[in-house]
Amino acid sequence: MRLTTKGRFAVTAMIDLALRQSNGPVTLAAISQRQQISLSYLEQLFGKLRRHELVESTRGPGGGYTLARKAGDITVADIILSVDEPLDATQCGGKENCQGSDGGRCMTHELWSALNTRMVEFLDSVTLQKLVDDQLAKGLVVEDKPAIKRAISVAPMVKPVRVNAPNSVFALGNAFKS
Repeated sequence: MRLTTKGRFAVTAMIDLALRQSNGPVTLAAISQRQQISLSYLEQLFGKLRRHELVESTRGPGGGYTLARKAGDITVADIILSVDEPLDATQCGGKENCQGSDGGRCMTHELWSALNTRMVEFLDSVTLQKLVDDQLAKGLVVEDKPAIKRAISVAPMVKPVRVNAPNSVFALGNAFKS
């Protein structure tokens, strides 16, 4: 049994979101930049988290994501299961056919099944708020405003120089007549 990148990244991104949502919706681009997670990968994960009602999205300028529930009401198990991460140490995936389609359970099925139960119980006992509190206790400083580089910046406008010169041959001819 192994927790894959999908589950690890989902938990990491949710901690980041919980730490910073007090300043308003948090963009996936900001999370991507801080946590070094691909933006397209975060979009996939947050689509699943939104469908499982763990996060809410706000569209438009100033939009982003916020938690759908209090951080104390979201567990690590909720996050991992919502991104389709299997929490199963058995060889058969809990189907009890470890020995093949015509065979029964393997000799260690009960061992791995008990491990599954303990893993889910443990992950269900750890809340997102506890993970946030752990980060703050370690001295993590949360900036007031998101530190994200803007892709489009407004450069100072230089006023064009106005030349009072004739703009055609006819205007030039009229300028010499006067």
